[in-house]
Amino acid sequence: MPTPPSPVENPRRQQIRREAARLFAARGFLGVGVDEIGRAVGISGPGLYRHFAGKDAMLADLLVGISERLLDEGRRRVDEAADARAALDALLQGHIDFALDESALITLHDRELLHLPDEERHRVRSLQRQYVELWVTVAGDSFPGLGKDARAAVHAVFGLLNSTPHSAAGQSGDAADRTAMAALLHRLALGALGAAAQAAEA
Repeated sequence: MPTPPSPVENPRRQQIRREAARLFAARGFLGVGVDEIGRAVGISGPGLYRHFAGKDAMLADLLVGISERLLDEGRRRVDEAADARAALDALLQGHIDFALDESALITLHDRELLHLPDEERHRVRSLQRQYVELWVTVAGDSFPGLGKDARAAVHAVFGLLNSTPHSAAGQSGDAADRTAMAALLHRLALGALGAAAQAAEA
């Protein structure tokens, strides 16, 4: 399941966020105007300013917001897990759901992070570092053989998970395909971590 929105989230703001992410990912941040986002949600471009200060604020909301959600959800999953392996499985499932269900945000991060003001860009980087460290700790506990290679192995797993939505298999929209892809990604990620641990121990 995708990471749930805050229960107090304004539905219109949610709609604007989804459409802005879709348009920014498809056309690029600089290639999309406020009026176009407004048309996509059925309101005038100026009407968007009741919800966001401007296009820059939308991008910051999207990129800072997903970084906060991933970290908060990751911590919750780890806290609720019975042991290290359960925590790793829970982290994997959460990130796989994100990668398959919110691929536009992956594209935005890859291409548009440079358009954030310095303060928001530093905030995103800080949140990401904390998220990585959470994974490094859990992966190291699950595969002690990783040792000093745990961080590199985690980044490799992120690369695997985050690249898949750009393929046709990650975008088919078919529920059975999505379930199969999620299971495949889970197996591949665990296999990659296990192989890295074996290599580190060799």
